[in-house]
This record gives sequence, structure tokens and C-alpha cells, in this order.
Amino acid sequence: MSYQVPEPKIFACTQSTHLAERIAKSFGSDLGKVMFSRYSDGEFQPSFEESVRGARVFIVGSTNPSSENLMEMLLMLDAAKRASARHITAVMPYFGWARQDRKDKPRVPIAAKLVAKMLEVAGATRIITMDLHADQIQGFFEKPVDHLFASTLFLPYLRNLNLDNLTIASPDMGGSKRAYAYSKALECDVVICYKQREKANIISHMELIGDVKGKNVVLVDDMVDTAGTLTKAADLMMERGALSVRAITTHALLSGDAYEKIEKSQLLELIVTDSIPLKKESNKVNVLSCAELFSDVMQRVHQNTSISSKFLM
Repeated sequence: MSYQVPEPKIFACTQSTHLAERIAKSFGSDLGKVMFSRYSDGEFQPSFEESVRGARVFIVGSTNPSSENLMEMLLMLDAAKRASARHITAVMPYFGWARQDRKDKPRVPIAAKLVAKMLEVAGATRIITMDLHADQIQGFFEKPVDHLFASTLFLPYLRNLNLDNLTIASPDMGGSKRAYAYSKALECDVVICYKQREKANIISHMELIGDVKGKNVVLVDDMVDTAGTLTKAADLMMERGALSVRAITTHALLSGDAYEKIEKSQLLELIVTDSIPLKKESNKVNVLSCAELFSDVMQRVHQNTSISSKFLM
């Protein structure tokens, strides 16, 4: 009797349930059943309510803080491993703790490396993620990492806007490589903002390198947290004569008073993905779904076919 490979199964961590449902629908299957038991002190336990023995399992969950989201992913991976799943893929649209990718001062952790090791120990045999804060984080893993780019979604959107005098901008020096890649794909100019931080999330000074007068500017970044950098950059560019300023950011953390800053700023539009569920609606925030991108890559992984066509930059 020949062995038949079981159909892949998709499960969701609680904070990514909506995105996982969209991924599963695009994939052509239903979400697997998971039950979460919770103790009165806050401890929780996930339980797969169907067999995963010998199956390829995809567990969908972004690991943005709080740390409960990361713990949930780790427990789900461990449960799948102990239930004898054949392949266990952690599908992490947003890889949390990625800003701590190096020692930038004495006596601090490298959290991104620690998270990578924990995921592997918990049972992940493959990682699928999107727009890591630093590309080198892929090297923290000993397992295969499929690092997708949201440019697959953003570039067609920007082309459809048909903006005259388009200029791509990076909100800081660290994002200049990403901005240059977009400017090359769209055949337009690029400018860079130079900022100095007083401390984390607090900007003391910002200056613009390049000319934006008479230009329609699109700021490009991998994430937006407090929105301080983006809104300050947008206001600065409008002061320097820009016709309009939009921003595209893959991961919409939008913490603190980020929504208020965006509403009050000169930003015409903030385009994000649904890698992280929005905390609330805003007329200025436009969401592009990454569900089809992830479902397509998951299909290719299951069928052992190439995914190189999904790497636009």
C-alpha cells in the first residue's frame, strides 16, 4: 500500500484569526480547529481539536507585542511537534522583536536571535515572513526562511495611482536601500530624511537630503509604530514644496497616539498591509491584504515548487 501525503492544515493564533481565515479561503481550505483553555491567572493552553499526524501544518500568527502573541505561537508549534506533524511552518506576517537585531550599546540582548532560536526549539521546520526589519535576521535561523516582500502588493498600487513627478523617500538613513529599490522599479527620483533620536520613539531633529519641490512624494518604510517619523517627515516635505505626501509601510503597529498624529499630519494617505490587525479605523489608513501572497507561497511550499517569482525586490 502506497503512502498518501495528508492535505496541509492551516491553524491560526488568536490575534491573526481574521488574516488566517482569508489565507485559508484563498488556499482553498478551512481553518483547522484549535481550542484555547485559559487559567484564572492568565496562563493559557492551545489544543488541536483534529489530528495533525504526518501532516504539513501551517500556523499563522504575527508576533507583535504583547509577548502573549509570541508565547501563543511557541505553544502552538510545540503542540504540533508533540502531535507528530510531519512539517511545521510558522507563518509570521510580522516577525516581532526584530528591532533588537544587534548590540547597539553594552549589556543589551539580541532579541531577534533569541526569538529565532525559540521558534526552532519549539518545533518550526520552516519560517515564512514578510519585510523583516533587518534582512540579516534570516541568518539567525538554521531552518529555511522564506522572506517575502510587500512590494509585491505596493508596486502595483503605486503604478495605478499614475502620479506625475513621483519621488520615493526614505524616512531615515536605514531605509535608504529599500527606497532606492522602489525608485529603481518605478524609475523615479529618491530622497532621504536624516533624523537624530533623543531616545526610542522620540526624534530631536530631522533634515531632508534631496529636493521635493513640485513632487508627489511616497515615503517607504517597513513598519510604523508611533508614526512620529512618518508624520514629521511628511510635514517637512510639504514645507519644502511637495505637492503631496503618501506613505507605504508594511506593518501597522500604530501604538500610543499614532492615529491622532496621522490625522493631524500632512500625510494624504497611509497604505499598510493586514499583517497586524488595525486597532481602529481611519480615513487616512488604507489596508492592502497580504492573504493571497501568503496563500500562494504556502501552496508552492507544499508542492515543492519555486517561489522566486514572489520576490520583486
